[in-house]
Amino acid sequence: MKTARAGKRAAVSAPAPRRARQDAARVTPLARRLETPSRATPQDLFTLALDWWKKGERFDIGRMAQELGVSRATVFRWVGSRELLYGEVLSKLFEGALAHARKTARGEGPDLIADVTQRLFRLLVTDEPLRTFVRQDAEYAMRILMSRSSTVEQRCAASIRASLEEGVRLGVIRPVMDLDALAYVILRIGESFLYRDALTGDPVDVESAITAIRILLTVERDDVRWKRR
Repeated sequence: MKTARAGKRAAVSAPAPRRARQDAARVTPLARRLETPSRATPQDLFTLALDWWKKGERFDIGRMAQELGVSRATVFRWVGSRELLYGEVLSKLFEGALAHARKTARGEGPDLIADVTQRLFRLLVTDEPLRTFVRQDAEYAMRILMSRSSTVEQRCAASIRASLEEGVRLGVIRPVMDLDALAYVILRIGESFLYRDALTGDPVDVESAITAIRILLTVERDDVRWKRR
C-alpha cells in the first residue's frame, strides 16, 4: 500500500523538471542583463563620449545613459552638464595635440615656441571632428570653446602658460608681458584665427596667428621701445 502511494507521489512530481526547463527558457540574455545592476562608470561615459566625438555625433545625455544602462540623473551627476562633458573631451583633444606638437617641434628660443604653436594650430585645423562640431552649431561651439567660464579655455591658457614659464626658466624667452596675460593673449589670437570661419565667415589663417605670436615672443624686456616712460 505504501509502495503504491509512493509511486503516485513520484508520478505527480515527475513533470517538475519540465516546468524548470520552461522557467529557464523564459530567462533570456536580455532579461538577465536587465536584472543585473549596471556597472558602468564615469570612465565608461568618457570613453563613449570620445567614441561619439570621433564619429561626429552630437552628445545626447539620454541616449548615452541608455547605452550605458544608467539613468540620465546618474550621467548628469557624473558630468554636471552636456557642456562640461564637451569641455572634458575638447580638453583631452587639446592636451594630446599640444603634447604631439611639443614632441615634434624644432628650433630654439622663441622660434621653438612659435613652432610648437604652429604645429598645434595645424593639428587643430585639420581635426575633422572639431571642424564638424564647429560647423554643426557655431554659436554653441564658440560658447564651449571660448567663453571665460569654459573649462577648455581655462585649461588651454594654463597649458600655454606652463610652456611659457618653462621657456623663461630655461632662459630662451624674456617676454615683456606678464605670463598670465601673455598666455591669454596667445590663446585669443589662436582662437580668433582658427575659428575665423565660424566667427566672421573668413577663411582660417594659421600664418597670421603665428606671425602675431612670434612678435609677442621675440620682443624682450630690455627692448627700449617697451620701457615705461
